[in-house]
Amino acid sequence: MPTPHNQAKVGEIAKNVLMPGDPLRAKFIAETFLTNVRLVNTVRNMFAFTGEYKGKEITVMASGMGMPSIGIYSYELYSQYGVENIVRVGSAGAYTDKLDLFDVVLAESAWSESSFAKTQNGYDKDVTYPDAELNEKIMKTAERLEIPVHLDRIHSSDVFYTESNVDGYKEISAKHGCTCVEMESFALFHNAKVLGKKAACLLTISDSFTSEKKATAEERQTAFVNMMKIALETFC
Repeated sequence: MPTPHNQAKVGEIAKNVLMPGDPLRAKFIAETFLTNVRLVNTVRNMFAFTGEYKGKEITVMASGMGMPSIGIYSYELYSQYGVENIVRVGSAGAYTDKLDLFDVVLAESAWSESSFAKTQNGYDKDVTYPDAELNEKIMKTAERLEIPVHLDRIHSSDVFYTESNVDGYKEISAKHGCTCVEMESFALFHNAKVLGKKAACLLTISDSFTSEKKATAEERQTAFVNMMKIALETFC
């Protein structure tokens, strides 16, 4: 049955879900790549679309920004809707000049200073991990599509704006081996582990801490096509 955050009925959400943060990115993916699309959730404008990609049923649902938000939606998808796989498709800021604008990164782990996992079930480590089998499948798909992918540790931050008295991107990169930053995957990986499900995270570099390069708001919605193709083809 529907939850307070999702009006979709059981059976209207596919087993495989792509999860961008931005609801408009979810809309773009559904309208660009899926057929027989139906809108199954509009609660809080957190759009969810279910359709078909090359004959396979796929749901694309937005997560919103930050770990509390993706924590709610992913937990309900796994526990209430029978979802087996969630691939986050998001944007990230580069911590190193080895990553250029629009490069694709697959998270091999997520480091965070967040208390999300400890609060959720007492997990007291600062790193969570995607499903190794799903990651391997994604990498093989990227190779088949001839799309370069960086396999890196990422930083999942609870805070977008920080002050100068805490570690900045240089210190975080040096201490923890993170090449880029986003705000959701640590929680997604944790929920998947707790519930015995699978999760992965594909990111497109939208800006850089080492240069002035920055994607526009429109590009963040529509220009991350390589990442989207990899995620969709993984489920074929």
